[in-house]
Amino acid sequence: MTPDRSFGHMSKGMAEQLSGPSFQGLATFAQRPLVCESEELDEIRPDVAIVGAPWDDSCTNRPGARFGPRALRALAYGPGSYHLDLAVEMFDHLCVVDFGDALCSHGLVEISHKAIEKKVFQVASRSIVPIVLGGDHSITLPSVTAVAQARGWGRVGVVHFDAHADTADNIGGNLLSHGTPMRRLIESGAVRGENFVQVGLRGYWPPREVWEWMRAQGMRWHMMQEIWEKGVAHVMERAVSEALDGCDAVYLSVDIDVLDPGFAPGTGTPEPGGMTPADLLRAVRKVVGSVNLVGMDVVEVSPPYDTSEITINNAHRVVLEVLAALADTKRSKEEMKA
Repeated sequence: MTPDRSFGHMSKGMAEQLSGPSFQGLATFAQRPLVCESEELDEIRPDVAIVGAPWDDSCTNRPGARFGPRALRALAYGPGSYHLDLAVEMFDHLCVVDFGDALCSHGLVEISHKAIEKKVFQVASRSIVPIVLGGDHSITLPSVTAVAQARGWGRVGVVHFDAHADTADNIGGNLLSHGTPMRRLIESGAVRGENFVQVGLRGYWPPREVWEWMRAQGMRWHMMQEIWEKGVAHVMERAVSEALDGCDAVYLSVDIDVLDPGFAPGTGTPEPGGMTPADLLRAVRKVVGSVNLVGMDVVEVSPPYDTSEITINNAHRVVLEVLAALADTKRSKEEMKA
């Protein structure tokens, strides 16, 4: 067992505020200590830092994802921190802090994206894993850009769970829409097309010309039809292999609309026919347990459209699954050294 360094710098009163049930006290993700200064990251040296990216002015349908980071901190039911399948008490092995939000400016996409990029870079440049709570999916552009700058330009693969490819050139003239970030990342060279792997695509968008662009970049995808025919385990084996083909590490991006709307009503662009939470959680666990994870986001959680916090809790558990898989990996390394 490793002492949780993240609590060592706190006052007794602050520790008490974070020690009770999740419905009381200070609202941080999974009741992790709040860190506001980058210098504190150097002092604590956490394994993971949570970053909020409350931006949704780039969405095309239903807004509200700007409230996602706060909801994931305050409204999710706190289930505990012992992962039953992995038999790991995650915070015995993993030091996690909440690094607060990037401060986004209403209506100013370039300024807001730059704020997110700066906040994520402060984490990633210290070899800490940033977990970014969106926000609409446009926030993946600054988040992955920051991680690629810190960890290796063109050396980071992406596994992207989504109903939509988000590879349009523009949406209504907007180059920084939530429907365009994956194209911008490939165009910039931050991620190579052949290492951009998408899982869960379905429905009726994007159009043919966008698919032709994706093929030309060497992008790879696994649609819901393939998951239905071959199963999640088979698809994830392929997806992990493809993302790592020539890369050193992986960034994970989860749009909550990869879930069927019956499990995620609180999202901006719901698309019927999606994954179940049981499959998504295990798929995420598979990715994180198989790669060197250098960053992650969960996006498009829109609390105003949610029902009984269904979407919020599913998105919250996606992040817990990532933390548990990271803790399991770190535990294994600690045991090997012992």
